[in-house]
Amino acid sequence: MALVMVLGAITVLTVFLTELQEETSTELSAALADRDALRAEYYAKSAVNLSRMLIAAEPSVSTTIGPMLAMIGMKGSNIQVPIWKFSDMFLGPFNAQLAPPDAEPPPAPAGESGAAGKNLGLTGGGRFELKIIDEDSKININRAADDVGGLQAQIDVGGQLLGLMAPAQYNPLFEERDGDGQFSDRRIICGALVDWADPGDQAFSCDPSPDAPVSNGAEDSFYQTLGLPYQRKNAPYDSLAELRLIRGMSDDFWATFVEPDSNDPDKRVLTVWGNRKQGINVVSASPQALLALTCSPNMLADPAATPLCTDVNQMTAFLTVVSLVQSMTGGLIFPSASDYVAAMTQKEGQSMGSMLGQQLKAMGVEPVKFKQNQSAMQKQGLIGNKTNFLSIYADGIVPGNKRETRVRVHAVLDLTGATKITEVEPKEPDPNQPVPSQTGASATPDAYEKQIRSNPAGTIIYYRIE
Repeated sequence: MALVMVLGAITVLTVFLTELQEETSTELSAALADRDALRAEYYAKSAVNLSRMLIAAEPSVSTTIGPMLAMIGMKGSNIQVPIWKFSDMFLGPFNAQLAPPDAEPPPAPAGESGAAGKNLGLTGGGRFELKIIDEDSKININRAADDVGGLQAQIDVGGQLLGLMAPAQYNPLFEERDGDGQFSDRRIICGALVDWADPGDQAFSCDPSPDAPVSNGAEDSFYQTLGLPYQRKNAPYDSLAELRLIRGMSDDFWATFVEPDSNDPDKRVLTVWGNRKQGINVVSASPQALLALTCSPNMLADPAATPLCTDVNQMTAFLTVVSLVQSMTGGLIFPSASDYVAAMTQKEGQSMGSMLGQQLKAMGVEPVKFKQNQSAMQKQGLIGNKTNFLSIYADGIVPGNKRETRVRVHAVLDLTGATKITEVEPKEPDPNQPVPSQTGASATPDAYEKQIRSNPAGTIIYYRIE
């Protein structure tokens, strides 16, 4: 009896201890996961703050090296150097990814203390990965929601979307059933993208032909007919994820036009952030975005008669040449809008655009004929050469024993109205002068917005943690 009782007690204790060990291990793993997630989140937030510091220094850098760029043929006015494309180089000392934690600090510059190079990188084995992209270099669908541009803004966006989807290699996407189980051609999806954001109740036809109707009548109830619990927003898009709600948005369409590579957001051609008063930034636009812009019905009188927009060989040659030039110049293709026009029309000259036009000609790409001159295109908001909106993708990474914890922070900066960093000598307040009032007549909404937008590091208009 004693032996049986002892064996029973051991069995009960074994089960109890096993359960206790599993619960303790689970709680420990959960605590470690939460700890690593918190560390990774703050690594990513640190990368965002460092990126804003780097972006705030861009005007000073552009002013300093502007004369040097003019010596190599980049003579455009107000050249904006995309220093955010070299974030790894500038922010490397702050990141443990480029140097092990136990590495010796770099030697201090002459005349400075050796302590200046210490405690820069992240500690504890964590690191961050950073990607900063220009949102103004992409097709901004939210321009269709612009009350100032009105119908013309919708026509501009529709033309760029048609130019993006026009190549014949995309025909299979529009010959099969879409994500809603319907058959949707290019014009239907283009109109659905515009109708979601435009403030009116008239359906956008998205037809570039001269005799096409401006509207297809009142917007239909497509979403309610399918039993979806929403209708058209008739307001600007808040995020890219909202595009998933659009009619005809299948996974294949998303992977082809919206987000070809989730690990490389720079390959994205569409955006919902950007300057609505300015067209695509031709300085840093991707080759695919430049091709879509050039072949837009708003830019050409007859895209179907333009070999660049119909011949696959010329498209391939154009994408190859522009990609090569972009990789060699660090992202600067055209210093100004006039260089873009000179390259596409293959105008002879000594500018960067003219030289690129000659390279395109040597590759068999025929010149295009635009509807209007460069000034009219800029005034209409079709092309631009300024970056005002930037997306920061910062991944905080904490390695573990059997897993790796990643937290991504996506922040969008609005640099509109951002002031240049200047060195100002501090002044002692004059006791005889009254303190200026912070309220009263100057505290108007416009004055407040101007003060907020004067931040050299930009204003965050979108922030998401994943």
